Amino acid sequence: MSLARTENVKTNAAHYKNDRSARVFAVTDARQVSAAWSGRVEGRSLRPRPPGSGARRIAALAIIGAFALCGCTPVPMPLMVPSSVGLELVAEGLTSPLDLAQPDDGTNRLFIVDQIGLVRVVDGQGTLLPEPFLDLRDRVVPVGIDFGGGFIYDERGLLGLACHPDFATNCRFFVCYNTPKLSTDPEEFDSRLRVSEFAVSADSPNRADPMSERVLLEIVKPQFNHNGGQLVFGSDGFLYFGIGDGGNANDVGDGHNPDIGNGQDLNTLLGKILRIDVDNGDPYGIPADNPFVADPDARPEVWAYGFRNPFRFSFDSGGAGRLFVGDVGQDLFEEVDIVQRGGNYGWHIREGAHCFDPANPTTPPTDCPVRGARGEPLLEPIVEIPHTDEQGMPVGIAVQGGFVYRGSAVSGLEGVYVFGDFSTSFLAADGTLFTAVENLDGSWSHRELGIAGRPNGRLGRFLLALGRDLSGELYVLTTANLAPAGETGQVYRIVSASP
Repeated sequence: MSLARTENVKTNAAHYKNDRSARVFAVTDARQVSAAWSGRVEGRSLRPRPPGSGARRIAALAIIGAFALCGCTPVPMPLMVPSSVGLELVAEGLTSPLDLAQPDDGTNRLFIVDQIGLVRVVDGQGTLLPEPFLDLRDRVVPVGIDFGGGFIYDERGLLGLACHPDFATNCRFFVCYNTPKLSTDPEEFDSRLRVSEFAVSADSPNRADPMSERVLLEIVKPQFNHNGGQLVFGSDGFLYFGIGDGGNANDVGDGHNPDIGNGQDLNTLLGKILRIDVDNGDPYGIPADNPFVADPDARPEVWAYGFRNPFRFSFDSGGAGRLFVGDVGQDLFEEVDIVQRGGNYGWHIREGAHCFDPANPTTPPTDCPVRGARGEPLLEPIVEIPHTDEQGMPVGIAVQGGFVYRGSAVSGLEGVYVFGDFSTSFLAADGTLFTAVENLDGSWSHRELGIAGRPNGRLGRFLLALGRDLSGELYVLTTANLAPAGETGQVYRIVSASP
């Protein structure tokens, strides 16, 4: 293995606090979406939308007609979006499926990342192969922390996978996982977050060569939670990597900047989205147009910052190719951001679009800065979802970033951002899907997306992640167990709801 870069973070005097089991997995925030949208959860985007479904329909038809006359293409309107979808089982017998990738090699295979340290293969005929593509259980930290009282949970493990854009010819792919810390790391720290490159075995296209590992980057993690772990190649050929703020809660404690938190600290990789060149440099290169490449007071890998736990994100495979990020919130709000080069997305000055006080996280302050320490603006989310609605009913606890739908299986979903939430509670498997659309004025509206044939139109399972194949079709990755144990993990493809 070649020498990887290692990111260390300093320890301060504060001690780790459990904070309700560290709020492991951090979660969602949203104001109520457009009342004209039907569904259990309704609300509005950050700008209020007019009620009255009849008026909306008439207005929408008039707008569409006007766009037709001028030859313009209107932004998708809420009334066109289906209120429910169906699910088609793709794979079962997994433990905790956290990520899905499809190599662009003509085989029509799916790679499924299982948190326990396995990458499984669904072949081109739709069969889950018994032998794993990659087995890293001897390198991944043992997963499943017992917090007592039967509460077993973990955010560590094998977290993400991305195939190189030229995978069909070079057989290279990249993974992110938690590995045990070194004896030289601070005693109170938890683990290391590692990004590595592997190659496919010369003996079989359905087996990776475990001895081919080339470690690109290791980051010393203060706590077990807020790992991020998503790996995505952009259309520019560079690898994007999301990392949480280090864990604990409120971006405070051991390993967190005591003054501004890790999310706002450009000298640490924690709480950031990174962008690196895996085809040049040793062990990687820095793209020349990264926003802080010439800044001595910032890490050159940083693409954007101010995140709590950007667990799942994606580029739109059509349109302008925008980068959508689901950033898991603290106690009150979840958010989805459209991320741009060098942007500051607010944590821990803000949670979602609301002011945030680390010392009093359940009471948003009336006022807070609108700019970061460098005078840069704090960019607002396009979607904010509260943990509870206006009637006090639970909405969710951890946003799961999704994808702009570019497939053909579900009519009316084209161009719509589909995302979700882990569950309404850690004690009940009750995940949710949502849709979000951009309105003509640039604001966004969202609503719950029902599941046809399920009780109350709900998933009835923990939603661990969403996935996308090369055709633009979407998948939901689920489990019935909170703990990363057992074989209740299932992967479904999103299809049209039955008539």
